[in-house]
Amino acid sequence: MLKRLLIIYTLSRTPIHRMTNQFIQEQYEAAGQAHLFKHLNTLSASDKATFFENLTAVAQRESPSELLEDCQTAIKLHEDNTDKKSTLEPLPSTSYSSVIGNPQLEEEYYNLGHKAISAGEVAIILMAGGQGTRLGSSQPKGCFDINLPSHKSLFQIQAEKIITLQRLCNDCTIPWYIMTSAPTRAATELFFRDHKYFNLKKDQIVFFNQGTLPAFDEEGKKLLLANPTSLVESPDGNGGLYRAIRDNGIFLSILSQGALSISYMYCVDNVLSKLADPVFIGFAIKHDFQLATKAVRKRDAHESVGLIATKDGRPCVIEYSEISNELAEATDEDGLLLLRAGNIVNHYYSVELLKEKLSQWCDSMPYHIAKKKIQYFDNTSNTVVKPEEPNGIKLEQFIFDVFPTSSLERFGCLEVDRTKEFSPLKNGLNSKNDNSETSRQAYLTLGTSWLKQAGAIVRNNALVEVSNTLSYSGENLTKFKGTVFDKDGLYLE
Repeated sequence: MLKRLLIIYTLSRTPIHRMTNQFIQEQYEAAGQAHLFKHLNTLSASDKATFFENLTAVAQRESPSELLEDCQTAIKLHEDNTDKKSTLEPLPSTSYSSVIGNPQLEEEYYNLGHKAISAGEVAIILMAGGQGTRLGSSQPKGCFDINLPSHKSLFQIQAEKIITLQRLCNDCTIPWYIMTSAPTRAATELFFRDHKYFNLKKDQIVFFNQGTLPAFDEEGKKLLLANPTSLVESPDGNGGLYRAIRDNGIFLSILSQGALSISYMYCVDNVLSKLADPVFIGFAIKHDFQLATKAVRKRDAHESVGLIATKDGRPCVIEYSEISNELAEATDEDGLLLLRAGNIVNHYYSVELLKEKLSQWCDSMPYHIAKKKIQYFDNTSNTVVKPEEPNGIKLEQFIFDVFPTSSLERFGCLEVDRTKEFSPLKNGLNSKNDNSETSRQAYLTLGTSWLKQAGAIVRNNALVEVSNTLSYSGENLTKFKGTVFDKDGLYLE
């Protein structure tokens, strides 16, 4: 059993109780943000208090001058092409393993992972801060119904996988930490309450918010107002997970429950995600990796997906745009793409690594820029401006930017079958891939394949929904041996 760990960190800035309105205004003005206060005298006493409270909250993360400096650094990083001279190579065999076509290895990993889960050594973190806007929904993405026969939401599908895995692992309890964002928190919690936490224990689920970062003008020199009393802010990217688990006490909570590893960190939009996957956990345990990730093979040489590889001898994720066509199309001695490990954002972290690195990651991770159309409040004309072209910059952090801090000896990547583990929901129905229809098809196809493996007879290309309350990954289906399924729309629970 690990001893409980107290992570102590200090803010280099003035404590919040000493941040007077005058002090805050001086800090922003010294950073070149005097424009934010042009309307100050028009605000009521109440609105003025709210305005300074919001400015103070932003400054508590980083001082205004530090924020501006970070933005300029991110712009330079974005524009700097010298990094393309780095040596990019696939991961060495000591860091890379595949369970595709290797059932014996998969079983070995599974047994190790099963033992760890059964012993209460595993916790799950879900990144669920996204909204379903691109899907045509006003709800958080996890509430989305991909039109299965059961009409279950993504949240329900995932909760039921946890329930079944707990049953398979000696009726253990797996803590589930759900990272939301300011726009999705209330709706997410209400959704869980309305659905009675999908039959999980209420106290095994912990909600917490990721952080936010202010937006800038297109030169990255001025902060933008959202309205008379607040700045434009947006979620700080999936890399904000590290700061969120530190600042919200999530890591301490994990330790207090005796969990030895954050075994499975995943994104809400992957309907095939194997939560707390025993095979993946066993892979990391077998090779004593402190940090591990999953990968699927690229669909083709030019699929727009980040790649897990090495850069100058350190593990990393590289964007498809960073590599030449020649390198993208290069193959190995087996005829497979040399760089084929597509990133699906499923990670394993040992607690020992988090003890050592968490605060360092929070304080030193780089920022990246995204040029966006940003609606803002113009306090000189008292109007809201709705741009038609990109007019500003949002900052974000990427979760994989910590990979290079790990040595290859302690970093692992497990290749898994895309058809069994990865079908993300990213786009609307008018897109070619990664929409609700492709997610639905992938989920039904997988469940139907389980029935076939169990000896069921499937005719007329029928697709059957197999509830995850019935099976986690194809087990417990022998009772359907010889059963005929010959039409779509069937649901087995």
